[in-house]
Amino acid sequence: MSNYKKTSIENKPRIELHDQLELTGAEISINTLPAGQNIPFIHSHKKNEEIYYIINGSGKAIIDSEEIVLTAGDWIKISPQAKRQFFASKNSSITYICIQVKENSLETYTANDAIIL
Repeated sequence: MSNYKKTSIENKPRIELHDQLELTGAEISINTLPAGQNIPFIHSHKKNEEIYYIINGSGKAIIDSEEIVLTAGDWIKISPQAKRQFFASKNSSITYICIQVKENSLETYTANDAIIL
């Protein structure tokens, strides 16, 4: 059994990496909304916070009725209970990575979790 999993992805509007990478602690998706399009529903989560990274393009998120402008290079974290919906701008598509993790589950990170060999 290998201690890693590698995958290559196709260029699709939405790609979920949970199954492809056999993830056990997070869900990661890569998403593209064409110019003028939006996620067709408002949603929240029961347990998972979401972390978004805007790879390219521009748009906005409406979070709990507040409009947040998004452009390439932006990061945003959204608590599970927040109601959210994403929109591409009228003249630009938006491509982003979404990472879902259970809120308050991080016990240690980076140097505190590393074992120097």
